[in-house]
Amino acid sequence: MTGPDPFADAAPARSAWMVTLADLALLLAGFLVLVQAVKPDDRVALAKSMRERFGEDMATAPVAVQAGALSGFAPGSAAAPAGEAARLAGWARQELRDPRAALSIIGSTDGSPGDRDPATGNAALLAADRARAAATAILTEVPNARLAIAADPRPHGRTVRVTVALIGEEK
Repeated sequence: MTGPDPFADAAPARSAWMVTLADLALLLAGFLVLVQAVKPDDRVALAKSMRERFGEDMATAPVAVQAGALSGFAPGSAAAPAGEAARLAGWARQELRDPRAALSIIGSTDGSPGDRDPATGNAALLAADRARAAATAILTEVPNARLAIAADPRPHGRTVRVTVALIGEEK
C-alpha cells in the first residue's frame, strides 16, 4: 500500500508557550483558592510558614516609596553643600511625619583617585562620612529604629541617596 504515512509527525495543535502559560495560570488560581479556603485566623500562620520555607523574612523588608539625593560634594570632601542640605532636610522631615516611614541614607563616591578620604585614602570611609554628614543635616529627633546609614562601595557619583520606606504599622 502506498500513500501518506498516517503516523507521520503532525504539527502540534498548541504552541508550547501557550501550554506553559496555561499551567502557570492554573497554579496561580490553585494557590489563590488555597489562600481563600484557609480560615482568617490561619492566614497569618500560613504566611509565616511560607516565609520560613522560602528562607526570607519578607515582613521586615521595607517598601521604598520616595527617594531624594544630596549632590554637589567637592572631590575628597564630606562637607554637605549648605543649600542642598537644607532642601533635603525639609523634604526628609516632611516625609518622616508619617510614623510608618523610615529613612535609609547611603553615601557614595565617584570612584576617581581624587574622591577619597584625605587622611586615609579610603573611598568607602569618605562615602560613610558623606552619609553621616547628610544624616546630621537632616535629622534632629528621629528614633534609631527609623534610620539606616550605609556607604556604597561602588562608584555612584559624589552623592548621598536618601530613601523613604514604609516599615509597617506602628505597634
